[in-house]
This record gives sequence, C-alpha cells and structure tokens, in this order.
Amino acid sequence: MRRRRPGDGHARRAAQLSLAALAFALASSVVWGVADFSGGSLTRRLPTFAVTVVSQAAGFVVLIVALALRGDVTGRSLGLGVVAGVGGGTGLAAFYRALSLGTMSVVSPLVACGAVVPFAIALAAGDRPSALALVGAGAALVGAVLASVEERRASSPERARAIVLAAFAAVALGIFVYFLGLGSRQGDVLSTLVGARIGSLALLLVLTGATRAPLRLARRSVAAVAAVGLADLSANALFAVASSRGLLSLVAVLGSLYPVVTVLLAHVLLGERLTRAQQAGVAVALAGVAAIAGG
Repeated sequence: MRRRRPGDGHARRAAQLSLAALAFALASSVVWGVADFSGGSLTRRLPTFAVTVVSQAAGFVVLIVALALRGDVTGRSLGLGVVAGVGGGTGLAAFYRALSLGTMSVVSPLVACGAVVPFAIALAAGDRPSALALVGAGAALVGAVLASVEERRASSPERARAIVLAAFAAVALGIFVYFLGLGSRQGDVLSTLVGARIGSLALLLVLTGATRAPLRLARRSVAAVAAVGLADLSANALFAVASSRGLLSLVAVLGSLYPVVTVLLAHVLLGERLTRAQQAGVAVALAGVAAIAGG
C-alpha cells in the first residue's frame, strides 16, 4: 500500500472542489472590482486615508460581531491574517491614491499583475500548475508594461506617480492575497479575516498619524465609504473560501480578474478611453491572467 504523503488529502480535495473554487474566486473578482471602482471614485473627492481607514473600520465591525457570535479564534490563522493585513493596508492606500491620480482603466490592470506575487510564492511552496499558466504570468507582466507606456510618457507628474504607486500596490496586495489564502487554507477563514483587518487598520492608523492625514468625513459620505468597506470584506471572504478549496496559485490569479469589472465601470460611467496600445496592453494582461487560471 502506498504511504500517504502530507498534503495528498488536500490535493485531492482541491481537485474535487475546483468548480467551487473557481466560482468563489470569480465572485470575489466581481465584488473587488465594484469596491475598487467605488473606492477610487470616492478618493477623487475625499481624503485617501479617510476613505481607506473608515471603509476598513466598517468591515472590522462586522467581523467583530461575527467573531462574538462564534466565540473562538484560531491563533495561526489570526497571525497569518495580520501579515496579510499589513500588506493589504499599504497596498490599498497606495492603490486608492494611484486611482485618484491616474485613470482607473490603466492603474487597475497594472495592480492586478500583483497576482504574480502569490502565484510565484505558491509555486515555490509546491504548487505545480501547467506550462500554460507560467506563460500566462509572463504575458500579464508584458501587458502591464504596454498598458502603462502612455502614462509614463505623460507630461503630468501626477500620472507618472500613479504608475509608481500602482506598482508598489501590486506587490503589497500580492503579499496580502498570498497570506490571506494561506491562513484560510491552513486554518480558519474567519480568524484569518479578523487578523487581516487588525493588521490593515493598525498600519493605516500609524500611517495616518505619521502623515497627519485628515480622517474626518462629511456625514453624507460615511454611508458610501462604509459600503465600500463591506464590499471589500465580502470579496475577501469569497476569496478566502476559494483558497481553502483549490490551488492557491491559480485561485490567486482568478481573484485578480477584478480589473475587467473596474474597466467596464470606468468606461460606462466615466467615459474613460484607452489608446490602441493601452487597449492591447490591458487585453494582453488580462489574457495572461486568464491563461494562468486556465492552466
């Protein structure tokens, strides 16, 4: 009889539940896309840190209520969640700031290429996706460069800054995605989500204090900002569940398809246009992401 190796059970489980993992991961992309579009729109007229902190706090309240109802927490998942939250907090602040400076349809796909970060880490940790998925990762990076060419050449220094911030956000959010998935995969989803929100809120409050950024919002804006936070939490939860049901390397990239939603909303609601080169870049980046998932 063949000796059972560690991880065999999870490998079989991932294969059996791959359709569920795909569904949850794609659903997280849709909700993340709506949250990012809404958050980016709000930061164009409201302070970035105020939007980020208040939205994160709104989700944290919901998590505390859920935790109180359940009554227990898993230490390892909580710790991994905190690590994820540190990456998520910095990445979210940088992302929203980038969206407030550059066009959503360019910044968002660039940030989506941060999916390469959890993909690479999961690959090093033992995931074995196909050659098609590896080719897709390269395509996503090439597409990101093409999509950002015009922004780099633009005369506005703010647009150039948006590209730098988007690249930083890509790495930070990639770290967030990996540890959010790892904590949910190796332990408990709720504990991981609570830890992630603790990490992000703590870091954001430190950054706010260091920069003396204003946190006050007009009463009429609080509900909209809180709704963004609840949408973001919902997307996190969907992704966390997906991570516990499939290969993290592929689920991470499926969860990064949210730029499709963001670009469509920006086109329909804001009338944003792309040059042919940028359209090609966005298309190649998203095709690369799809290839990783399809592999």
